Amino acid sequence: MSKFVQEVEVRGHLIDSLILTKIFDGIMDLGGEFEVLKIRIGRRKKDASYAKLRIQGKSKKHLEDILELVYREGATAKIQKEVSLSAATKDMVMPEDFYSTTNNHTQIFSKGRWIDVDNMMMDKCIVVRSNKAECVPIRSIRKGDKIVIGEEGIRILPPARPREGMNVFQFMGSSSSSERPTQHIARKVAEDIYKTRKQGGKIILVGGPAIVHTGAADAVAQLIRSGYINALLAGNALAVHDIEYSTLGTSLGMNIHDGTLAIRGHRNHMQAINSVFKAGSIENMVKSGKLAKGIMYECVKNKVPFVLAGSIRDDGPLPDVITDVSIAQQKYKEVLKGASMVIMVSTMLHSIATGNMLPADVKVIVVDINQPTVTKLMDRGTWQELGIVSDVGAFLPMVAHEIKKLSK
Repeated sequence: MSKFVQEVEVRGHLIDSLILTKIFDGIMDLGGEFEVLKIRIGRRKKDASYAKLRIQGKSKKHLEDILELVYREGATAKIQKEVSLSAATKDMVMPEDFYSTTNNHTQIFSKGRWIDVDNMMMDKCIVVRSNKAECVPIRSIRKGDKIVIGEEGIRILPPARPREGMNVFQFMGSSSSSERPTQHIARKVAEDIYKTRKQGGKIILVGGPAIVHTGAADAVAQLIRSGYINALLAGNALAVHDIEYSTLGTSLGMNIHDGTLAIRGHRNHMQAINSVFKAGSIENMVKSGKLAKGIMYECVKNKVPFVLAGSIRDDGPLPDVITDVSIAQQKYKEVLKGASMVIMVSTMLHSIATGNMLPADVKVIVVDINQPTVTKLMDRGTWQELGIVSDVGAFLPMVAHEIKKLSK
């Protein structure tokens, strides 16, 4: 037998969450071989399964490549080794062999026990301080920080598929098809939002200006007013267009209800920005009565936190917009803590940024008329991501209507 062999173990809902299938496929895709030494399948729906595998590579490097893949799918070495640490040589610089995180819940084996890694996000590193491990972005690294290196001593815990019965994520199977029955999908999404809120879950909306352009602003305002949106993450554009629509009835100078251009409508976009500057902030504009409806109005009135992140293309931007990207990113992270569900609507950049900050067990609903946007977000690869290719102007009002029926 080749000496390039390693025994690994894997536990969890191996069959219904496809964990074992992914491990087998990964080994074969890399040209490795495996033998199932032991397998125990859970007999009841709440029972976890267990498998022990012997993996064989063609060389030391080949075996290491295979092990890196299977470890990231949830396998662990049969004989567990202590995690390796290396000190950062300067601020914002990681060691050469730093461990790059996934968005799955992760543990490290340190001083003979498994320690949970806090604040899980993808594409970050793990810093260990005072026997605590935390997922940290490169900007937060300080000279001397002990950073996890290599792949040993790390355990990934992939999310299990839900077992409480059929919900929208099981029903759709993370589909992004535009050919599904939209009304039926809207009803299923509404039921899941309603259930999440009833259970006390935190629901966050990540939105783009198309919400306003397509006529869905009133539906979103209704969801905020009814308590189904607990925070809003967006850019300058959504707030500007919402305020323009709420005060002048247009979006980029176009009358929302009939699609005609308003007289001198080209000024309305800048007029909306000017009105907020005149008030000093969106909150002041609401307090003065100058802004009396809309998405931003409902956020202020219902004390729903919002973060507006700026970009180089912004007009204005509004005084509430955070123009320092690093600070905006940190504010996004603060709002996202404890999220149960994130609804991403018609904004590729803000949605991708938000997706990179989420652990894998947060349910994500992506709604966009653009198929590539939905596909790109779903490529993060967790079952919780439901992609819906649809016109948000039609879809969101349907969801709001279904939720209203459920609330009666």
